[in-house]
Amino acid sequence: MVAARITVNGEETPLSPAAPHTTVLDFLRERGLTGTKEGCAEGECGACSVLVARAGVNKPTDWVAVNACLVPAAALDGQEIVTSEGLATAGEPGRPPALHPVQEEMAVRGGSQCGYCTPGFICSMAAEYYRPDRCAHTDSAEETDSEHGPNGFDLHALSGNLCRCTGYRPIRDAAFAVGTPTEGDPLAQRREQSPPEPVATEYVQDGSAFLRPGTLAEALRLLRERTDAVVVAGSTDWGVEVNIRSRRASCVIAVDRLPDMRELRVESDHIEIGAAQTLTEIERRLDGSVPLLAELFPQFASRLIRNSATLGGNLGTGSPIGDSPPVLLALEASVVLADADGEREVPLADYFTGYRQSVRRPGELIRAVRIPLPLSPVTAFHKIAKRRFDDISSVAVAFALDIEDGVVRKARIGLGGVAATPIRALATEAALEGEPWTAQTVEAAAGVLRAQGTPMNDHRASAGYRSAMLGQSLLKLYAHTTEAVSS
Repeated sequence: MVAARITVNGEETPLSPAAPHTTVLDFLRERGLTGTKEGCAEGECGACSVLVARAGVNKPTDWVAVNACLVPAAALDGQEIVTSEGLATAGEPGRPPALHPVQEEMAVRGGSQCGYCTPGFICSMAAEYYRPDRCAHTDSAEETDSEHGPNGFDLHALSGNLCRCTGYRPIRDAAFAVGTPTEGDPLAQRREQSPPEPVATEYVQDGSAFLRPGTLAEALRLLRERTDAVVVAGSTDWGVEVNIRSRRASCVIAVDRLPDMRELRVESDHIEIGAAQTLTEIERRLDGSVPLLAELFPQFASRLIRNSATLGGNLGTGSPIGDSPPVLLALEASVVLADADGEREVPLADYFTGYRQSVRRPGELIRAVRIPLPLSPVTAFHKIAKRRFDDISSVAVAFALDIEDGVVRKARIGLGGVAATPIRALATEAALEGEPWTAQTVEAAAGVLRAQGTPMNDHRASAGYRSAMLGQSLLKLYAHTTEAVSS
């Protein structure tokens, strides 16, 4: 077994003597790369953002921004990262390094005051700067909006970065001013080469182990042997447990690079999505072909989180306020569960059994999610939260309806935040199916929907508010469908 090491700003750096739970953030800072900061320690502020070289969608390699505060350093064994310090190019002897174009724009446009958040903003901005399909608008008549610049920069790339003192206008100005990488830009050239191949990792320090098996079969064997193991993919949930609740595991098994869990296949009767693909990868590979998922992705946390988070992880935690379960319930998805003895497929509607509990047995992994085809043509995802982006749902509602000749032939409605588990709104579905899609039908069904689940009072919303939002969500869907018909 080759000693674990990470390539940091072009230099191979041994992982030892870091503990297996050590985050990339702490690993970097202990080596003097203090541009990477800790602000929240739970993936909400982006001060810790770094770039990771990963298999690309449009190029062999993409530079992807991730939260260094959440990812275990051992999870990047054999991989390649760039920090804010590594973006600058080496200067001539006796002269300081030359600023990267993103750093230059942030400096000249006043995008930094105290500077604490600036390195994280710069890394997230650099990931968007190097996005292969980012294109400037060549048609002067082509309109842009407040979130997309004339240079093709998508401000959602910065949705996971917070600044408390500069204000966002100069940061946006810097983002909209950056050009395109020059021909000799080494990080742009790096996109044309394949990323590092995943390596099998067996990193043990002081009795704790971080293991990355090379195959799914090996992972399932380890899970059977190590009943104490914690399974991680993007670590967006486990990283919070480590940082905020000081949880430690004697054994962590990483499944994020397993080929059998990273496929996306479109068959004649279903779409199969590997459970270890990141949400960003799924979003770009599906490219809007599943409209309900396309609505979900921009509202799921931030781009920084989506660059690491997986569907398997979101379902595996069993949270009643996860954003993907309501959508997948409306899509009538199923999960493929695998263990050392084989596989079984379970409808997601039958998967959750209680608060953070499921039918998944010890030693089983969620290998994939299957969505049946054809898709219902009328869909919507409504997330009610206190912030527009990067927030936890108070209520989440997903709709998938078949409406033919003005009659609801089929209705599937997934709900989150109103019960101990994500649920299907079965009574509301029954109230809609076979009825005309009219204001009268919808008003009656909205009354049924308000009574679904067992919403509770907490700091995010009252039970009464949650119930009201359920009914309002169906009324909103009806209003939008009638507007579409009239237009």
